[in-house]
Amino acid sequence: MPAAAAIQRGSVLTVRPNDPAAVVVQGAGDGRTDDTAAIQHALDTAKDHAGGKGDGHGIVFLPSGRYRLTRTIVVPIGVRVFGTGRTRPVLVLGDDTPGFQQGVSTLIVFSGGDQYNVGDVPVPVPAVVPRDKVVRDANSATFYSSMSNVDVEIGRGNPAAAAVRFRVAQHGFLSHMNFRLGSAFAGIYQAGNVMEDVHFQGGRYGIVTEKTSPAWQFTIVDSTFDGQRDAAIREHEVGLTMVNVAIRNTPVAVQIDEGYGDSFWAKGLRLENISKAALSIGNEKSVFTQVGLDDAVAQDVPTLVRFAESGRTIAGKGRAYRVASFSHGIKVDGLNSVGATATDVAITPLSRLPAVPAPAIRALPPVAQWVDVKTLGVKGDGRTDDTAAIQRAIDSRRVLYFPTGFYLVTDTLKLRADTVLLGLHPAMTQFVIPDNNARHAGIGTVVPIVETPLKGRNIVSGLGLFTGRINPRAAALLWRSGADSLLNDVKIMGGGGTPTVDGQPLGAKRGGSGDPVADNRWDAQYPSIWVDGGGGTFFDIWSPNTFASAGFTVTNTRVPGRIYEMSVEHHVRNEFVFDNVENWELLAPQTEQEVGEGMDAVSLEIRNSRNLLFANYHAYRVTRTFHPAKSAVRMFNSSDIRFRNVHVNAESGFATCDDNGCGTFLRASKFPFDDAITDETHGLAVREREFATLDVPARPVAPPVSRLGGEVRKLSDGFWSIGGGAVDPSGALYFVERRFQRILRWTAARGLEVVRDHVSDPVNLAVDESGKLLVLSSYGAAGTVFQFDPEGPATNLTPLAAGPVAPRADARVLVPVNWWNNGEFRDQYDPARDHFTTLSEMFVRDAGTAKTREYVSTDGSLVLPAFRTFQQGTPDHIGWRWSDALNAHGFVSGKVGERVFVTNASENRTYRGTIATGGALTDLTPFAERGGESVATDAQGRVFVANGQVFVYAPDGRELGRIDVPERPLQLLIGGEGGRTLFILTHHALYAAQL
Repeated sequence: MPAAAAIQRGSVLTVRPNDPAAVVVQGAGDGRTDDTAAIQHALDTAKDHAGGKGDGHGIVFLPSGRYRLTRTIVVPIGVRVFGTGRTRPVLVLGDDTPGFQQGVSTLIVFSGGDQYNVGDVPVPVPAVVPRDKVVRDANSATFYSSMSNVDVEIGRGNPAAAAVRFRVAQHGFLSHMNFRLGSAFAGIYQAGNVMEDVHFQGGRYGIVTEKTSPAWQFTIVDSTFDGQRDAAIREHEVGLTMVNVAIRNTPVAVQIDEGYGDSFWAKGLRLENISKAALSIGNEKSVFTQVGLDDAVAQDVPTLVRFAESGRTIAGKGRAYRVASFSHGIKVDGLNSVGATATDVAITPLSRLPAVPAPAIRALPPVAQWVDVKTLGVKGDGRTDDTAAIQRAIDSRRVLYFPTGFYLVTDTLKLRADTVLLGLHPAMTQFVIPDNNARHAGIGTVVPIVETPLKGRNIVSGLGLFTGRINPRAAALLWRSGADSLLNDVKIMGGGGTPTVDGQPLGAKRGGSGDPVADNRWDAQYPSIWVDGGGGTFFDIWSPNTFASAGFTVTNTRVPGRIYEMSVEHHVRNEFVFDNVENWELLAPQTEQEVGEGMDAVSLEIRNSRNLLFANYHAYRVTRTFHPAKSAVRMFNSSDIRFRNVHVNAESGFATCDDNGCGTFLRASKFPFDDAITDETHGLAVREREFATLDVPARPVAPPVSRLGGEVRKLSDGFWSIGGGAVDPSGALYFVERRFQRILRWTAARGLEVVRDHVSDPVNLAVDESGKLLVLSSYGAAGTVFQFDPEGPATNLTPLAAGPVAPRADARVLVPVNWWNNGEFRDQYDPARDHFTTLSEMFVRDAGTAKTREYVSTDGSLVLPAFRTFQQGTPDHIGWRWSDALNAHGFVSGKVGERVFVTNASENRTYRGTIATGGALTDLTPFAERGGESVATDAQGRVFVANGQVFVYAPDGRELGRIDVPERPLQLLIGGEGGRTLFILTHHALYAAQL
């Protein structure tokens, strides 16, 4: 093992903290007795033992000892396990334990709740011992679940063993753990959120993981890997972020699986004795492959990078060398530019490796220094005003420990320069401002719960902070501490995962004005975390309070700041704000905009700032949203802003059960941010939503507009959002404005017309040979299909029923023009083949599956296969529904045997395929490494692909040029007189280009 400063070899909780709500494991701990039942009993008891306002969460203390396990133990949602005592407790899987020899078998599984109220377990964990035990996997609502100060040891003869399955969401962590893996398959199989001070010795792999359950980043800090047989880490799509990690004595340091990409970023990576390649990159052409190194060092690592598909390699320089920077992926050379794949590397030789750096995360003070505030007169009972008692404790003691409880606070707690505030579970240990508190009423300066001093070395860790529902002057934290300060494992209450002191829901409706913002007092408090003049390290922070104006705001500072994995969500206006800030870096920041409150929210706003780095940045809008949004990032008067590995999307998983069984599915929305970045000062933007590199200079210059063919003309605008278009035999364009349930038509002779505005939730259109419109509607549990004659009486409408698929040689078959196939949240790993099912394989499989039922137009010329519809919510006219057909921006069509082009957004790739009976697409082969929204072909066989702009290809796949459109193109259709017009549908306007 490397002698890294990050390693804390001994127990970090040498004394058990006092917490009456915690459960203590009553096991033998002698290394011989089977302690599985005793530990499981403690875990199950803790879930229900928190008492009072903390139900559903728990703390378990595991005393020093060696605890032999013989089957899987399951950690319930919201339960945290802490090892205590002079030595770390060890969970031991003995030699040749039955059940751990075949496939993948997991010793410790972190489980989840029934997130979507589906009842049955949608996707049981397959790697449980015994196999007949049904366990609900952790999911995107598995908050707080953690394990710390516990080692795991795998004995001989357990080649299928994985120590921990940890597919958790926010505020889950593994920390201060050693994994002695021996014969094991992996230390971690399926990862999530964060890991700190974890160390892997031996095993085939240290970590093997796919995407996390919420499909955003995973961060590992201050950790080591040593002696893995195949690779230290094998992963894909997990948003892997590494800070101060050392990897040695293994063939491959990080292996990104073939057929996949990942947003991978490593700062301060240390590599020693890596025989094959430090990085193995699986899919070098994908826009989802974004790989970066910042200040890595290596010794005895001859090959820095190997590209698995092409076999291309990048060699190191000498026995020891420094990689100042490395980037591979889409490089955007400037605002308003289109990116292209690039590989940039800066390597210099070294005479020897530098000294091991200090840990990125400061250690907490030893438990012997903790002072239990309840011994100082603080109550934490949810009724007593604890403000004065806590302030007296702050004034007299340096390190304060808060056991489980709700601590009512009515005024600001002002910390001294060295004050440390500690808790063990943010959901169970909260500082709370009562609603309508007098000190926080009316208009006035900010009154935070906690205020830190300028240049302070403060630590605040393991606490929840809730500013209440109606307190206009409130903020959770006013942070002015210096560069050495630490905010860690802190939850800003007010969003998901918020137990409340009064047991009431978060909504604060008072009279029902009809305005959800006014009724709920959303966006009516100061920023939750306001860093003003300060800096420091911010690690594993979750700030989703909709009542606040922003989740994390930084102002007026040049003090260095470092953010590692921060989740900021559910605000009405802004998630992150930086104003007059320099010298900050954000690694793995994530935002989410919900459908109710976040339709207009901006993910990141940067004002008057310089020298900022955003790496592995994920700006996400929920699948359910129906509101277009312009840009994830807005910049004002800012420069030297460096973006590395940007991921802007709108996909999420959900669970459902129907006649076909239960499953957890990943589906995409039509409403991610249109652009990744907008520079409001210069009126420039970045359309690319997936890229590896962009540097924003002080005076950006717009490149010339690219036009292939005639000028792009705006035909009409002012729409909420349009799509689902189709062209009739005469060239007339029909399309849907779904928000207002309108079907419109555009022709050169008559301009824009409303064809219908009283039909139910039209989504996508098609036109049969007789000129009648076929409409796919989202109304009803499985959607509805009907027809009408646009020239006929408005009172006429013909519902169509699905029937069995039958041969129809002369009919055109409709299929979605764009797909999203990223797999269900099932394990894609096949141990027998040692292979993960690739995205391309999933797409070919799913798109190539024939449907068994179909809708047929009244004249028999048009067929719409009945795609399976997934539903979240009630089974009637309300709730949300998804299917490949409903999700699409529109349809393409062809007779059986004809060639069509479609695009798979989960790969950002356009495919060529052949229509088969039942809507199956056969002979699917990649055509272009761009795609996502739409594709169309003209009479000359040219292929037009919408992907930020319109890219034009020859029939053989050669890129011919580009058509730049003032807004993001979403659907492309060929129509007009003689089929010589390219109609371009954006959210808010209709454009056309003459071909």
